[in-house]
Amino acid sequence: MKLADLLDKKCVIPELQSTSKKEVIEELAREVSNVHTNLNPEKVSEVLFDRETLCSTAVDKGIAIPHGKIGGISGIITAFGRSIKGIDFDSLDNESTHLFMVILAPENTTGLHIHLLARTSRILKQEETRANLLKADSRDELYNLLVEEDEKIQ
Repeated sequence: MKLADLLDKKCVIPELQSTSKKEVIEELAREVSNVHTNLNPEKVSEVLFDRETLCSTAVDKGIAIPHGKIGGISGIITAFGRSIKGIDFDSLDNESTHLFMVILAPENTTGLHIHLLARTSRILKQEETRANLLKADSRDELYNLLVEEDEKIQ
């Protein structure tokens, strides 16, 4: 399962406009729903919020991976957003979160999205990758960096 097959370049947001956790989830949900028109942005937000109530998906080092299962899709859908300024996303290290990777999986799957969660975490935990993502100048550059780093993983 390669990120290039799951991440539509149009679902990469070079600079999130949001300033709160709630707004970030809603902005990412709108972007996913704009590209994947069979999805309702309110339903996507609800799924992501429901997961956040269990435990924040912001881990540390400025990374969050909001995820959940949703009906109406046949495969995994992803989106990526970046906030240069950073957003309080209730991270484990109490630092601002800058890099957000959304993962939506079909309701009836088991384990498929867990593999992608682990893979995404491996990509974003690399200090050089995070620095390059924060310096990137465009949607294309962000997309290419993510896909190239994913290709390096065995």
